[in-house]
Amino acid sequence: MSQLNAHNLTLAYENALIIEGMELTIPDGKITALVGPNGCGKSTLLRGISRLLKPRGGNVLLESQDIWKLPTKELAKRLGILPQGPVAPEGLTVHELVAQGRYPHQSWLQQWSPEDERITHEALEITNVTEFADRPVDTLSGGQRQRAWIAMTLAQDSDIILLDEPTTFLDLAYQIEVLDLLHELNVERGKTIVMVLHDLNQACRYADYLIAIRGGQINAQGEPSLVVTENLVREVFGIDCKIIPDPVTNTPLVVPVGKARKGRLHLPSLNGKHAEPVQNP
Repeated sequence: MSQLNAHNLTLAYENALIIEGMELTIPDGKITALVGPNGCGKSTLLRGISRLLKPRGGNVLLESQDIWKLPTKELAKRLGILPQGPVAPEGLTVHELVAQGRYPHQSWLQQWSPEDERITHEALEITNVTEFADRPVDTLSGGQRQRAWIAMTLAQDSDIILLDEPTTFLDLAYQIEVLDLLHELNVERGKTIVMVLHDLNQACRYADYLIAIRGGQINAQGEPSLVVTENLVREVFGIDCKIIPDPVTNTPLVVPVGKARKGRLHLPSLNGKHAEPVQNP
């Protein structure tokens, strides 16, 4: 059985119903990407399964326990969440930020311990931010700052990490840096990772499992090679495209068909040669 499930889940903001009656299973030990157009309910769903948004109906189960019935510290030991655009208090250093991840493991009797310091130091090393440990978080670049926040989440030592658009507002180099880090945490540390991503091609490259959402419902789910088709992209995102093998990973690569260039479109093949020209519609 999957550790994280949702049954008949209904989520809303005031009178706006976003998700209704959803059944969801997150694969253990995998990277799952939630994809879909703006406003489809991706971030709302992530908030719902992380206990940041209380359901109007149904429930979210973590190891068969309703997450809303778990003590806050107990939940934080098992599930880490990095929301979109987190902001650190002014002047807070990277080490102080990452150390906050150890809060769920402390009590009145067990304050800061050598074990807490060891895990904090390890999280700094894994995310390559040790050299910035004494610097205020707000002085870092976008990619460095995002790695620091991931280090804090990692210091929680939870088996499941949820991230809402972890690459938003980062340039391409930093996007790849963050996604590579998440890949390493999954492969080397066995972390179950669930993240909202806007870039469908990056989702195909880095995720083992895709959940495509449209209008607050799951439109398709499964391995990227089975989910990402020209019909699905047209139905979910409302655009025509061509799907070709990614020359680096052999995962689906979505090539949108737009109006910027007219004429003949040459699609590359994996062997380095050019495929037959395809006429743009």
